[in-house]
Amino acid sequence: MTPPTASEPTVAPAAVGAVLRVQDATFAYGARTALEGVSIEVHPGEAVALIGPNGAGKSTLLKGILGAVPLVSGRIEVAGSTGHRSYASRIGYMPQHDDLDPQFPVTLEQVVMMGRYRGLGWFRMPGAADRAAVESALAAVGLSDRAKRRFGDLSGGQQQRGILARSIVSSPELLLLDEPFNGLDQSNRDALVTTLRDLKSRGVAVLVSTHDFDLARQVCDRVLLLNGRQLAFGERESVLTLPNVHNTFSDVEL
Repeated sequence: MTPPTASEPTVAPAAVGAVLRVQDATFAYGARTALEGVSIEVHPGEAVALIGPNGAGKSTLLKGILGAVPLVSGRIEVAGSTGHRSYASRIGYMPQHDDLDPQFPVTLEQVVMMGRYRGLGWFRMPGAADRAAVESALAAVGLSDRAKRRFGDLSGGQQQRGILARSIVSSPELLLLDEPFNGLDQSNRDALVTTLRDLKSRGVAVLVSTHDFDLARQVCDRVLLLNGRQLAFGERESVLTLPNVHNTFSDVEL
């Protein structure tokens, strides 16, 4: 297999079958059930949109897959493995709110390199392969020319794209995105759409939380509607119907 060049995103070969399987999953914060009855599959090269009102459980599902919210019943399988410790290295994650202080004196390429640290361990310094992976991830999000710029000096949209680069730099098979398009201007939005389409073409499975129906139609193949529980899951056009959307958002004041 020819290794990726600097102009290609660093992603893993597609897995056989579904990359993600969630079967009748229920998640809870202590005694409070946050989300229940979720059963979905996400395949290589497929993007699934998570749509629902605030508090519906979209972030809970993403964090539950990562093991940050307890799975109290059901089953989660990523690339044939169960237990988040066994599959964590196969997942890239872009949180809704990143905790990186923009005042911290670090360059964009250093931020992206943070995504390689789990594989490096505590004592090994980044090598040529790690630097090539960072270069490749920055090219994938269209920020190669900003690599040496201080992260805090970038626009908000460029910072978002940099965090996305960090999430793909370790070749994930599954990419989890929590509201990645919030607050983006049109140019940065278009750049992210292009990146997601490219990642899909390379076999990455994507699960993206969003309020944006246009994004779902532009990028996603299937849709999961949530509001405390799974309400509908399937092909985009068959799920995004007026009755389904009304049912999902019926308790929301507009």
